[in-house]
Amino acid sequence: MTELLTAAQMRAVERAAIESGEVTGLELMERAGRGVVEAVFEEWPELAQAPHKAVVLCGPGNNGGDGFVVARLLREWGWEVEVYLYGDAEKLPPDAKVNYERWGGDVQPIPVTGASHDPWESDLIVDALFGTGLTRGIEEGLGSLLPEWDLRFEPDFPKIVAIDMPSGLCSDSGKELQGDGFWADLTVSFHTDKVGHHLARGPFICGKLVVADIGLKRSKRELQATPFRWKRERLAAMRPAELVGGPYLLGKTDSFGRPTHKFSHGHALILTGGSGRTGAARLAARGALRIGAGLVTLGVPPSAQQEVACQIMALMLRRVADGEGLAEVLEDRRVTALCLGPGLGVERAGELVPVALGAEPSRAVVLDADALTAFADAPERLFGMLHERCVLTPHGGEFARLFPDIAEKLDAAPVKGPAYSKVDATREAAERAGCVVLFKGPDTVIAGPDGRCSVNSAQYERAAPWLATAGAGDVLAGFITGLLARGFAPMQAAETGAWLHVECARAFGPGLVAEDLPEQLPNVFRGLGL
Repeated sequence: MTELLTAAQMRAVERAAIESGEVTGLELMERAGRGVVEAVFEEWPELAQAPHKAVVLCGPGNNGGDGFVVARLLREWGWEVEVYLYGDAEKLPPDAKVNYERWGGDVQPIPVTGASHDPWESDLIVDALFGTGLTRGIEEGLGSLLPEWDLRFEPDFPKIVAIDMPSGLCSDSGKELQGDGFWADLTVSFHTDKVGHHLARGPFICGKLVVADIGLKRSKRELQATPFRWKRERLAAMRPAELVGGPYLLGKTDSFGRPTHKFSHGHALILTGGSGRTGAARLAARGALRIGAGLVTLGVPPSAQQEVACQIMALMLRRVADGEGLAEVLEDRRVTALCLGPGLGVERAGELVPVALGAEPSRAVVLDADALTAFADAPERLFGMLHERCVLTPHGGEFARLFPDIAEKLDAAPVKGPAYSKVDATREAAERAGCVVLFKGPDTVIAGPDGRCSVNSAQYERAAPWLATAGAGDVLAGFITGLLARGFAPMQAAETGAWLHVECARAFGPGLVAEDLPEQLPNVFRGLGL
């Protein structure tokens, strides 16, 4: 996995490196500037052929210092470079001031309203105004440096590269702070991705994301000592968020290949709704079976038994009329995981969920869709029944119904940063629920009650917009249930299931419907060497 850092955590890593004598601030700034130029030439090889024109917009902090390095390097490459500075050169931080002096050329003030040169009359615009350090909306005038509309696909418009983060975008949340912000064709960050690159509007505003290596070592000690914004007294040692990736799954290769019998791979029970409402549960069941659960049973009410029996083969069927019937089924201790919600119906969910959560021994339980909506009027009742082996998988609407106060904070328009993020919201929800919460979206966030958090980003090169199709979420619930049945811990099951969900969509491509997702798993597994 890749660590996703907040602005404060990134400063802690840099500070630790500098204080240890490993590197100086000036060396880091030089490496950052070179990383930007190399990324630009890698992305647009035609720009490596001089002469070209560049406009570099430098801010009052160290991001501006990176911009002065870029300006100097481009000039050495033979470019015509114009530099603008927002703020007073005499008040620049020491390292930025050194690179301002090394630039040595003309520097014009910002804003540029009325200036003889428009910044977009060039081949490249470098946004080195604020980077990750922005804590407030940018001032009127700065926003007018770029058109309000996105011109990234206009052939004659200059390429725009942002250093660390497009100005106006909160690096901790991916939200645009109050005021007109910038957008970029290419965003070059350093050391590792930042949280805001993968949340909310971040991926759209950033364009393409490249992370340049500036030679910093990862230091979990410094990161864990950096307090987060909410409930600092309890979360002062919170680990950074992580970006879910394939190598995490490879740690489970032994469990995918052992020669064993079906019950050693777990037994998943998935509850269905009544007649005409069984499709969602059947999708989930197929997902659980394909991901490797040894046995998958559909718990079906009497009204739907014939309907389901006509449409399943490898899946098992068991009559579950009501709560009493579910309790009877759960007397079989070989049932290792349950899924309630897809197509279940709110009334049926209200009766079955308490039975599933109250059964002995406590099984792993995935609650999705109707199983969450059934408790919208009394979410505290649900929270009182949940245990640490549960996984909640809400989309935005379901999240708001269960956690209305948290959703209100998340939806509020930020006026300053660091803004409250989806990572913050999911962490807070998981702590309140006492179990893993998977908050769905292209920026899916998964958090545990202990504060561990990861982001499954289906964006940038992993974009899979065709996942926005009916039933895809039901399959995801089935993936997670199948992994839980096999013995994966809740956090591991949620992370792995979410990652495989996106990989299956990418393997199929446009035209995907939910039924296609489970059938892609064998190809994805083969690609992983499983």
